[in-house]
Amino acid sequence: MFVWSKLSASKWADAWEERFSGMTDATLVISSFPGRSTIRVEAYCTTQRRAKAVQRQFGGTVRKLKPQNWAAMPAQNPPPVKVRETFVICTARTAADMAKAEKTFPNRAIIGVPADMAFGTGHHATTATVLRLLVDHARPLQAAGKRWSMADMGCGSGILAIAAAKLGASRVWGCDYDPAAVRISKENAERNDTPGVKFSKIDVLKWEPRQTWDIVAANIFHDVLEAAFPQLLRSVAPGGILMLSGILRTQAKDCLAAGKKAGFVVEKVITRGKWVTALGSVRVR
Repeated sequence: MFVWSKLSASKWADAWEERFSGMTDATLVISSFPGRSTIRVEAYCTTQRRAKAVQRQFGGTVRKLKPQNWAAMPAQNPPPVKVRETFVICTARTAADMAKAEKTFPNRAIIGVPADMAFGTGHHATTATVLRLLVDHARPLQAAGKRWSMADMGCGSGILAIAAAKLGASRVWGCDYDPAAVRISKENAERNDTPGVKFSKIDVLKWEPRQTWDIVAANIFHDVLEAAFPQLLRSVAPGGILMLSGILRTQAKDCLAAGKKAGFVVEKVITRGKWVTALGSVRVR
């Protein structure tokens, strides 16, 4: 793993996200510093060649990471994120950290995801929105005592899959193209006492679903979503729902049009800042 990094003015954060939004072989991380007007922009690449290409385009530096340092340690842990009245997402790492969080938030389930462990700590608008949708749709299933299943496509840190398990899903599976994300998702599942959640390394563009799930969440880049709509739609069980996120507002029209053409029935669109999340079902053929 290689990382390209560069310091930038914080006012350009949105521009950096726009620049990297279509890259499937470079994962962007932006770190802010309290009281400072600069941000650290980093792109994690699987090959040195890709990192060097980013360097040629934007300047900055490139370095090789050891496997255990795949993601950078932030300057300061982000604050906990509350999801409805159900969850608190925090950076708890150890059993003692988890116990402290449970004492601080006694009426909520705790999900601990160390900030350095892959991507998806619940702070990004896309992850936070899908978490809220997941809670909203799990509540009636829980109340009715129904068995339901969930798939987390592009699991990152495994946070969505872990949340589904804590919400009572009887079968949960997550996948990611990056083997480091899969490994870290497994570690996070153990940390959060959800060892029954399964994770696999999958290239969704080459994947052929052999099972279906009641809820499928795909929080991945828009161009991958557009290419993978046939697979994603086949993975949704009859009467199930598909949650899409990771879509920039400027990309949403074309992305959702591709989904509709493939058979995605858009039922709800949520915009938070420059990010769009869509919820819908599969058109019956």
